[in-house]
Amino acid sequence: MKAALVLETGKIFIGESYGATGEAVGEVVFNTGMTGYQEVLTDPSYAGQMVCMTYPLIGNYGINRLDDQSEKVQVQGFIVKEATRNPSHWQMEKNLSRTLAQFGVVGIKGIDTRALTRIIREHGVLRGVITTEIEHLGEWVPRLSAWLAPTDVVAKVSTQEIYTLPATPAKPATSGLLSTPHTPVPPVEHYKKPFHVVVMDFGIKRNILHAMQESGFELTVVPHTTSAEQILDLNSDGVFLSNGPGDPKEVEAGIETIRRLIGERPIFGICLGHQLLSLALGGDTYKMKFGHRGGNQPVQDLRSKRVTITSQNHGYAIAEESLEQTPLHVTHRNLNDNSVEGVKHQDLPIFSVQYHPEAGPGPSESLYLFEEFAQLMQEWRAHHAS
Repeated sequence: MKAALVLETGKIFIGESYGATGEAVGEVVFNTGMTGYQEVLTDPSYAGQMVCMTYPLIGNYGINRLDDQSEKVQVQGFIVKEATRNPSHWQMEKNLSRTLAQFGVVGIKGIDTRALTRIIREHGVLRGVITTEIEHLGEWVPRLSAWLAPTDVVAKVSTQEIYTLPATPAKPATSGLLSTPHTPVPPVEHYKKPFHVVVMDFGIKRNILHAMQESGFELTVVPHTTSAEQILDLNSDGVFLSNGPGDPKEVEAGIETIRRLIGERPIFGICLGHQLLSLALGGDTYKMKFGHRGGNQPVQDLRSKRVTITSQNHGYAIAEESLEQTPLHVTHRNLNDNSVEGVKHQDLPIFSVQYHPEAGPGPSESLYLFEEFAQLMQEWRAHHAS
């Protein structure tokens, strides 16, 4: 069956239907990962977006439940150059097309994804529609120009109930990844008592939760609307601000909660949580032209001067000039575009990064950040025990 991708610029791509039939409208973005399409599809940070994979061959190892980052496919639409007809992998349970259809996600294959990516890089993120009704496609252009992205995306992906997860120390082969030359902190196993961390869920990935468990953290995951008073009543050693979708300025309740937690507990934020932390402390954010989405973003830790390759998925960033009037200073920087990738409070045990430290899939060299968080919590424990 034929399908079409129509952009708000009037550009039309004709391809084949892939997944569910019908139509889907959203912001069209691109991801540069060569692997990890399943993690992309199920990452809550992609909720509501139409994702174009720049790597030309997608679906070659199928789908398995182990790599899901949430309970369902989160993307609004999926765009690929070539979809593997006969995927093969010993863990495969079903193919990609069947998975998209199962969750009602409209996809398109057989279009020039390189040309589409260049258009997005030139014009910025664009509104688009994937449709299997290919008559009168030009009528979509004014409709797309008037379309507004939904503003309640975090509410749709955050947990509705509080739940807990135990610490599960990593196996020796894995725990070695946590000991890097970036910072002179001891491995998490050094600490005698597991750290209890409250996770504010703005759309967290399962891989991040697993990485924290393997770092020796006992987790209490709470909805994004949980108040500061409720979080403090949980008597944790620290608070973690998760990744998530959408414009950070629209998460007003989360910003206010974080503001009230400042100085009460050590705080570590990533991705959307990184942006929310800066907003809570008086900083500002802006929408990037086409964002960072993929597992190959080079980031320099300005303290050690080392560079790590990171996994990222965001369309907003911190405005560096806005940090001048805040207690935050820049600790990490993106080497492609010089954007802010990490900040730290000048006086309090608070820091954040723009990327995903667990990098699943992707390189594991940023896992040292969980050790930094552990050290801050250990110092907090020692200070408040005395």
